[in-house]
Amino acid sequence: MRSRITARRSEVRIRRAVARDARRLTRLVTSSRAYEGPYAPMVAGYRVGPDYIEAHGVHVAVDEDDRVLGFYSLIMSPPELDLMFVADDAQGHGIGRLLAGHLREEARRAGLADVRVVAHPPAEGFYRSVGAERTGTVAARPPAVMWDRPDMVFRIGDGCEGERP
Repeated sequence: MRSRITARRSEVRIRRAVARDARRLTRLVTSSRAYEGPYAPMVAGYRVGPDYIEAHGVHVAVDEDDRVLGFYSLIMSPPELDLMFVADDAQGHGIGRLLAGHLREEARRAGLADVRVVAHPPAEGFYRSVGAERTGTVAARPPAVMWDRPDMVFRIGDGCEGERP
């Protein structure tokens, strides 16, 4: 099926997630093509519940019809990007970049110096493109996580204005 995304970035808004978004966010995670093949066990049975949404800074990118295009979850202490997903048919339309910019602004408003990202290996290039720096590697922890992951950071504090090219 061809992409339904016709919205320009100006028609996409980011709002705080609410409990009724839980099923849509869960579906976005569990149906992501980024977690096919060897990565599938990582999201099998994963659930973004109303309790998770209440406890964390979960924000969603939605179109004019309130269709969820993507979301992120920012844990404040210690500061870490816990989840970021963009709907498969919304990828390549600037939604991830928009979410990353929003995350950085939220972190800045909260007075955070940096935000850690333990990235899904195929997503490292994306995070680098929106300004994250690689700081190391998080070793695999079988059986929960079967592969090493890039350990990255968004620098938020002084000297980090805007996104890097």
